[in-house]
Amino acid sequence: MNKQLILSPSALSCDFSHLGDDVRRAEEAGVEYLHLDVMDGVFVPNISFGPCVISSLRGASGLVFDVHLMITDPIRYIPQFIKAGADIITIHVEATDDPAAALRAIRDAGVRCCISIKPATPTETILPYLSMLDMVLVMSVEPGFGGQKFMPDTLEHVRKLVRLRSELGLDYDIEIDGGINRDNIKQAVDAGVNVVVAGSAIFGKPDIAEAVRELREAAV
Repeated sequence: MNKQLILSPSALSCDFSHLGDDVRRAEEAGVEYLHLDVMDGVFVPNISFGPCVISSLRGASGLVFDVHLMITDPIRYIPQFIKAGADIITIHVEATDDPAAALRAIRDAGVRCCISIKPATPTETILPYLSMLDMVLVMSVEPGFGGQKFMPDTLEHVRKLVRLRSELGLDYDIEIDGGINRDNIKQAVDAGVNVVVAGSAIFGKPDIAEAVRELREAAV
């Protein structure tokens, strides 16, 4: 199954004093999604931003808002992130005792739902939820901080997810997040990824449009 490559640059790597301008430049460069990492300092050892920032950006961007909740017990805040303008909401299977309930809350609100796994979490952990999903996010670094080095072993998750998708007759996207740049994006795409989160490889570059072009070219 060949799916079109979608780029989802991570706002965490923006210059927050010019957040709106950076997002606008990325949109003009042709990216499809904006990845918004929400961290609570509990599930991961860092704190980022919440619904207010997402709501502020929503009025300034037509991008698909790809909201990644790295928070404990995410079902508590799903309504707020939907109201803020999320188009996709990702929860972590490790962050809740009842992933199915959180996923149902997302789907029932008409928002695309995604589940994420950390590098060491067995792929099979999310098998019971695959039929509920629009996308699976494979973390290729330990979640919580930007700028980490890509872990190539995590591509085994991707390969298993491709195989399961075929065996089960499903159609979810496969996203990867962590350390992706022009040197390794082709590895991820060849393994079966079609949605790529890139932080410093896009927003960390002086010319965002050129960075987007280089990533797309490197993925082929």
